[in-house]
Amino acid sequence: MQPAFSFYDYTIEKTLSFAKVDFERDVALLHKWQQQSYVVPYWKLDISFEDYKKHLEKFLEDEHQTLYLGLIDGVPISYWEAYWVRGDVVENCYDPHPEDQGIHLLIGEQAFLGNGYALPLLRAIVNFQFLNQGTEKIIAEPDIQNEKMIHVFEKCGFEKVKPIELPDKTGMLMYCHRETFERRWKDVFETAAI
Repeated sequence: MQPAFSFYDYTIEKTLSFAKVDFERDVALLHKWQQQSYVVPYWKLDISFEDYKKHLEKFLEDEHQTLYLGLIDGVPISYWEAYWVRGDVVENCYDPHPEDQGIHLLIGEQAFLGNGYALPLLRAIVNFQFLNQGTEKIIAEPDIQNEKMIHVFEKCGFEKVKPIELPDKTGMLMYCHRETFERRWKDVFETAAI
């Protein structure tokens, strides 16, 4: 599995990587993760394997987003949707800059829940998204009921903006500005670059 981005995080002494989702390789794993009781309320994809295959094919064909597996020391534990706000339903909820990006995520492997990995993984993919020099803001819109995830986004550097109505949920629109992110995590990423 060739990562699109890899980063050694000294704060947890693990290598964090993101590899593009491959339909044949990953569909069964992603379907399994979508059946987890802690995932279902927020993703609402507890559907048959055949229906999930159609869903994943459609999402992989959508050129405004890229799907990734998030890995810790080479072990896939999470799923990520990195997307351009332009072309997404959320673009109607605020006045987006053409190069704003957004992120969706889930931790799929239950054994990795509650071990402090969500923040380092989120921090790593936001850093990856900011490698696009035109992007000055990453957005998120977690379910307003998902207080744990909202808290992780805030720890990463996102700020609450406003509740927004989306087709499948009421989300909390959140912004992470490049300047805020780089100031907060400068030491983590400078150390990795040495």
